[in-house]
Amino acid sequence: MTISALATAGGTLALAAATFGSVRSANRAARVAEESLLAGIRPLLVSSRVDDPSQKIGFADDHWLVVAGSCAALEATPEAIYLAGSVRNAASGLAVLHGWRFQPDLTDAASSAAPPVEDFHRLTRDIYVPAGDLGYWQGTFRDPTAAEFGPAATAITARSQVLVDVLYGDQYGGQRVVSRFALMPREDGAWLTTAARHWQLDRPDPR
Repeated sequence: MTISALATAGGTLALAAATFGSVRSANRAARVAEESLLAGIRPLLVSSRVDDPSQKIGFADDHWLVVAGSCAALEATPEAIYLAGSVRNAASGLAVLHGWRFQPDLTDAASSAAPPVEDFHRLTRDIYVPAGDLGYWQGTFRDPTAAEFGPAATAITARSQVLVDVLYGDQYGGQRVVSRFALMPREDGAWLTTAARHWQLDRPDPR
C-alpha cells in the first residue's frame, strides 16, 4: 500500500512539474508574440529628409504654412501663433498624433525626464503619419492673453532656437511616445529641425 501511494505521489509530482513547465513555456511564447505584435504597430517620428517635398499645411481659420523637408515653419501674428513641422515615421506602425508642447528656449534640451502629458496642447483632430512615410505636426496659440503667447511670439520674432515636443501613439491609442525636436533658424526664414530625444510613456525606458 505504501509503495503504491509513493508511486502515485511521484506520478502526480512529475505531472505537476511537466504542467508547470508547459505553462511557463506558453506564457513566454505569448509574451514574445505580444511583443512582436506591438513592434509591428509601433510608430517613431523623426525629422524628415532635406530632399523631401514641401507640404502646404492648413489651419482651422484658413491660414496656411508651407513646410520644406527637414524644416518647420513658425509664424507669429497679433491674433495667433502658427506652428508646423515636417516629419517622417521611421517605424512600421501608423503614428496618430495627440498633442504638442512648445518651449521658447533650449533650457530642457538635454533633460532625461519626459515632459508631463498634462503640459501638452491637445490637437482638435487626429493627424496620421503612415509607416515609413512623410507627414507633419502642427499647433496654434490663439489666445494673446495666455501666459505662453508672449514668450512664444518673442522667440519666433527674434528667430531664437526653440523646442517642440510631439505626443503620439499607435492606431489603438497605446504605445505613446514623446519626440522632442530642436528647431534652429535658417537664413531663408525656415527653421531646420532635428529629433533630439524620444520617450516611451507606456513601456519601460531602457535608458
